Amino acid sequence: MKVIICGAGQVGWQIARHLSSEKNDVTVVDNNAELVRRATDSLDVSGITGFASYPDVLERAGARDADMIIAATYSDEVNMVTCQVAHSIFNVPRKIARLRAQSYHDAIYSDLYRREHMPIDVVISPEREVAEAALQRLQAPATFDTEMFLGGQAQLIGVSLDDHCAVLNTPLRQLSELFSTLRAVVVAVRRDGTLFAPEPGDQLFAGDQVYIFTHTADLGRTLEIFGKSAKKRERVIIIGGGNVGLAVAKRLEESTDRIRAKVIERDRDVAERAADALERTIVLHGDGLDMDILEEANIDKADAVLAVTDDDKTNLLVATRAKAAGCPMVISLVNDPTLTSLMRPLNIDAFVNPRATTVSSILRHIRHGRVRAVYSIGDAEAEIIEAQVMSPSPIADQRIRDIPFPEGVLVGAIKKGNEVIKPTSSTKIEEGDVIALFCMAQDVPEVERLLQVSIDFF
Repeated sequence: MKVIICGAGQVGWQIARHLSSEKNDVTVVDNNAELVRRATDSLDVSGITGFASYPDVLERAGARDADMIIAATYSDEVNMVTCQVAHSIFNVPRKIARLRAQSYHDAIYSDLYRREHMPIDVVISPEREVAEAALQRLQAPATFDTEMFLGGQAQLIGVSLDDHCAVLNTPLRQLSELFSTLRAVVVAVRRDGTLFAPEPGDQLFAGDQVYIFTHTADLGRTLEIFGKSAKKRERVIIIGGGNVGLAVAKRLEESTDRIRAKVIERDRDVAERAADALERTIVLHGDGLDMDILEEANIDKADAVLAVTDDDKTNLLVATRAKAAGCPMVISLVNDPTLTSLMRPLNIDAFVNPRATTVSSILRHIRHGRVRAVYSIGDAEAEIIEAQVMSPSPIADQRIRDIPFPEGVLVGAIKKGNEVIKPTSSTKIEEGDVIALFCMAQDVPEVERLLQVSIDFF
């Protein structure tokens, strides 16, 4: 597949990295020559320096025979014009745009994206995606990572195991026998910095980070078995009142859960805009690193602190300070995936990576077959792929034990009709089923083949 990626920033680079590793023909376009050079030097991609919205630049990038264009520059307007030019002049079949301004996403303006108006097939909102990810962290406070699948009926959770965990030194096969009614599957383990898909005979040890697929109704029980509390947070302090912080605060106000939130914002104008946009949330003007401001926000009584400023280092420092001040749970927004290794030394409970969240949203529309969702784990080390099984697929009407999945692939959950079931080796996968798979990055192409890669089902 020939793909043009406009914007060589963090998002564009990560998408290019994913797609080039899967042997796609990728061209990166950016007006910053240094960013283009970084992409071409480190990835198997072509690079064009210039403004992505210019027809001559897209021509040089090969737009006439491109299958897809992904507009992920920093400017919403450039992304929109790029998609329009790609459609009107070059007739590119699929166009994806990242749009940050929230008014572009209002339902009342949805006619804007019709083919006869602004022909964008998929619109991605980083702020909304990140706000949703942050809320999921709050709802599962004992986890360091979480994502919903199968229409909200199944949930992927990441849990760090400590010495008090009751399931340590127990083979996974035995866990399934001990808790036979528990609809949960351990799909991945990170040990000593290495991520792998476990075998049935593998044991779990203190210090392991495990990824578990669980039925949403069994979340509380799953967390309890793995030594964690499922208590929800009622008092939340949000550090940063920008687009992400404001989106989270609004969602908390709309939530049926009785969550009381406070926002701390350093910039007065941003703080005033946030205060005008929120109804029940208290907005404080001040520096989240200032202990006096944190005390004014009653940091010692807060159940959770969410640091979502536009600076990674500030977020990490704020989260560390909040933890030291007695807050039981701190969540940090981190754009740079290499900084996530600092979570444990800094005693930070969970993180949200907006780049990974946006990349996952875009990948879902790129994958072959009836792929419904894609979630990237770690630094693009693995993926969770949710897909509907089609009749031509090699896995249709096969039992799991008979499907030639690569070693790094595990089935986490299966939805048959309206029911989500726990998969076993004897479970038969049928046409119409929706499955959630954990797969290591190197196994993604083979998984795509098994899910059906015919262009008819793209």
